[in-house]
Amino acid sequence: MPELYQSLSHSRWHCKYHVVFVPKRRRKVLFGQARQRLGRIFHALARQKECRILEGHILCDHVHMCIEIPPKYAASSVIGFLKGESGIAIGRELSGK
Repeated sequence: MPELYQSLSHSRWHCKYHVVFVPKRRRKVLFGQARQRLGRIFHALARQKECRILEGHILCDHVHMCIEIPPKYAASSVIGFLKGESGIAIGRELSGK
């Protein structure tokens, strides 16, 4: 059972969150090139915040994600970071810059 928990300097933890992103008015914008690249982008951004995406599904109008977030970060700040930075990154990639 030790592999189930992770540890920081003074704590052992096991924090998983189920997150769903939905674009405004559930527009079907997550398809084609954007859908293919979003998985890599989400994983790279999660590593920046010392998080790990355990499972994820990108559908045409929403994203399901099971993410492990260390307790030293607020879940809302990590999710806000993922949503904001992924939008910026996918915009840069698809515009060609």
